Amino acid sequence: MKKGLLIIMTGIILAGCSSNTADNGNPFYEKYTNKYGAPPFEQIKLEHFLPAYQDGIKQHQEEIDAIANKKAKPTFKNTIEALDYSGELLNKVAAVFNNLNSAETCDEMQAIAREITPLVTEHYDNMYMNENLFKRVETLYNNRENLNLTGEQNQLLEKYYKNFIRQGAALSEADKDKLREINKELSLASLTFGQNILAETNSYKKYVKSEKELAGLPESVRQAAAEAATAAGHKGEWLFTTQKSSFIPVLQYSENRQLRKELLTAYNNLANNNNENDNKENVNKIIKLRVERANLLGYKTPADFILENTMAKNSETVYDFLDEVWQPALKKAKLEARDLQKMMDKEKKGEKLQAWDWWYYAEKLRQQKYDLDEEELRPYFKMENVRQGAFDLAGKLFGLRFKKLEDMPIYHPDVEVFEVSDANGSLIGILYTDYYPRAGKRAGAWMSSFLKQYKKDGVNQRPIITNVGNFTKPTADKPSLLSMDEVETLFHEFGHALHGLLSQCTYPSLSGTSVPRDFVELPSQIMENWCFEPQVMKTYARHYETGEIIPDELIEKIQNAGTFNQGFVMTELLSASLLDMDYHTISSTEPFDVETFEKSSLDKIGLIPEIVVRYRSTYFNHIFAGGYAAGYYSYTWSAVLDADAYQAFKETGDIYNQEVAASFRKNILEKGGSEDPMKLYMDFRGKQPSSDALLIKRGLK
Repeated sequence: MKKGLLIIMTGIILAGCSSNTADNGNPFYEKYTNKYGAPPFEQIKLEHFLPAYQDGIKQHQEEIDAIANKKAKPTFKNTIEALDYSGELLNKVAAVFNNLNSAETCDEMQAIAREITPLVTEHYDNMYMNENLFKRVETLYNNRENLNLTGEQNQLLEKYYKNFIRQGAALSEADKDKLREINKELSLASLTFGQNILAETNSYKKYVKSEKELAGLPESVRQAAAEAATAAGHKGEWLFTTQKSSFIPVLQYSENRQLRKELLTAYNNLANNNNENDNKENVNKIIKLRVERANLLGYKTPADFILENTMAKNSETVYDFLDEVWQPALKKAKLEARDLQKMMDKEKKGEKLQAWDWWYYAEKLRQQKYDLDEEELRPYFKMENVRQGAFDLAGKLFGLRFKKLEDMPIYHPDVEVFEVSDANGSLIGILYTDYYPRAGKRAGAWMSSFLKQYKKDGVNQRPIITNVGNFTKPTADKPSLLSMDEVETLFHEFGHALHGLLSQCTYPSLSGTSVPRDFVELPSQIMENWCFEPQVMKTYARHYETGEIIPDELIEKIQNAGTFNQGFVMTELLSASLLDMDYHTISSTEPFDVETFEKSSLDKIGLIPEIVVRYRSTYFNHIFAGGYAAGYYSYTWSAVLDADAYQAFKETGDIYNQEVAASFRKNILEKGGSEDPMKLYMDFRGKQPSSDALLIKRGLK
């Protein structure tokens, strides 16, 4: 998912993607002079990364050796705490490089990534397989009950001990060497997987030459496509791509069935075209290596290894949970498919519902049943207003204030920066937002950090957080007007941002979003519950031309259609979760045919042919390159948590209830990974969550 070159007129980091060789000092070696500690993007060039990485690794190794070879007996402070605060330069350069390689990459950066990745992998293998260092950690772990540690310190000690074991510290020297090789190959295969997806995304371009082929498309969609074509040197034509903000409106509104088919087929075949960007071999390689790694560490399957440190704990629990939601979702989806087919039958064209028809007829049915047209809503969802709505919500719930900063260093003109302060005026952190698609940005939406929160030497280091998306771009005469899905995504990623911003942990490894994968989506997904609440919408949904607040009748239509098409939504999501689990419960290292495996997995659960799994194998970046291996179920797992958690507000009759909000902030958002996640949830909610809240919310029960 990484390619493309965008020359930045501000001369910031991507100016280095051109052959800029002048070097007036490597900014990674100096303390950032910005008062917030933000990276000086205008000074950073491509040639700064590799030496900073190499020196960062060298310095970190020296720190590790000093800890491992210390003659004084191990203490929590001289071993665990020292480890967690080590690697400052390496962390500094990695934070910038990793974020920019996702949001604003180019061919040169990808080449650097291929060079750096094995170096970093080898470095952390050296750390975790350092025998002297492991002995110190193990000594502390075995004596932990006598160390008088705080709860957070206990959590950190346990995390380090488990990480050492899981990274091969207890293996024989021969097996350590095997693991090193596996890790190196795996890191490169995952990197290549993501780069292939971006290359495929950037290479596909569908030019439409006749306006007749655009029948049904809203004027705003036509205008955006025309501007994209002009920018690509095809003035007088219309350009569509496999970016969702480009092709989803076509699926929803185009009367041109062939165009719908062509675009959806192109998306569904990303990195599956038997060319240099094909990912089928990478899928095979990644699964084989993950099985070998799991076996080497004493586990039968990758899922057994991965799930050990989650709330679910094992694959049986995950499968049982997914099946509990899958059955009612599939039943609902079949009913929805029947209704859509009836609509098609009335047209007397003799056509059978296909995947490229679903969005189109679902939109027609929504208009018919609820008199709700998504395009009618877009004028009320100007991006800046929606973002302010999210900010205002954080103000009402947690007392936060957001102030735009005009003089901050940025890495692209689309980026905006905000100072976040608490109700008492104290600094909470800095938030970067970067919302529009471009060639150097991978698809999707995400939150990350340039600097995590932690406490050291009496200083509470405040975080620098980033929210990145690929939302509908502004056109020549219209601002960015979001779809309902994009509104929900903005609130979702902002929830992750709050998790990072409000962290109050001592140690970097436990702060912010450093929690189990199946808990990390709770703070993000709970925010989605507010975004279409009537009283919340009235704070941000204003017509971009008139300033008129969204009318009550439109809000009522949104509420009435709240569970519409949820069979489809949940089925494509859950089928991806089950496909992920099937891949990671493989115990054989024998090669397999990816398309056959995928089809078998989806046939087994009875996925209807009118619905395509949300992510097909060759572009399932979450699980093959994005850290969600055997963890995609966590979106649904967290949906149970968020539906139940939001009920805590609803039960009071006040969705802004200050007591409940304070408890959520204190027990969830501030705690990071400093305690067991179920304990944190119980401290907030007072009871265990039930899937009933999710099934009811989605109209499945």
